[in-house]
Amino acid sequence: MSAPELIRFQSPAEMARAAAMAWLADIETMRPTGKPYGVALPGGRFARRFFDCTVELARAQGISLAGVHFFWADERCVPPTDEESNFKVAQEGLFGPLQIPPGNIHRLRGELDPAAAVELAIRELNQVMPAGPAGQPVLDLILLGMGEDGHVASLFPNAGPAVTECTMPFLALDDSPKPPPRRISLSYPTICAAREVWALVSGDSKADALQESLKKDGKTPFSRVIRQKSGRGVRVFCDSTKDFSYFL
Repeated sequence: MSAPELIRFQSPAEMARAAAMAWLADIETMRPTGKPYGVALPGGRFARRFFDCTVELARAQGISLAGVHFFWADERCVPPTDEESNFKVAQEGLFGPLQIPPGNIHRLRGELDPAAAVELAIRELNQVMPAGPAGQPVLDLILLGMGEDGHVASLFPNAGPAVTECTMPFLALDDSPKPPPRRISLSYPTICAAREVWALVSGDSKADALQESLKKDGKTPFSRVIRQKSGRGVRVFCDSTKDFSYFL
């Protein structure tokens, strides 16, 4: 098992800019393959800052995101115009400013019955991104926020088998410990099938959970992702000022 790559920054602004630069560079690196580039976007407070930096840098460097297909790590079961919607943040901060083609935006339909929304999401993901050896659709990059409890996407600690053993690409939850309770999330197998998984971990309040996640026997959902990917292709962007041991 390899250690994930840990990159530390002095401020949220520095971290957001570095993550945006790395993402745009990855898009450019993969462009010559001619294959669809699939990314799952994060939610959370840091996403807006990250999108702002991406727009600024894409414009400055003349990088087009028109060939990128956009999915989500998770979504709240709310309409796309709701202030709680992860789609709304991306639409206002990323898609609108960069004029992303609507056909490349595969939002999770939080306004529908969750089971129907999951079915549609799985169908769209499978149509765009080819399956890998494990039978899971393979996204190029999954961008994750991480909560103070170590949750990623809408995969929370102490979840039952319906979550931890789900093999479908997306799943619906109706008991999220963080409101609102109804959500749609990528599953562990699909997150771990991605070529790259990057966690954007901003704030000292998350330092303890990150410390736990970076242990080889960590108990958080993010530590589960690291183990299932054997550390390969996992990058952690962190702006915490606290010191912590790494991958013990």
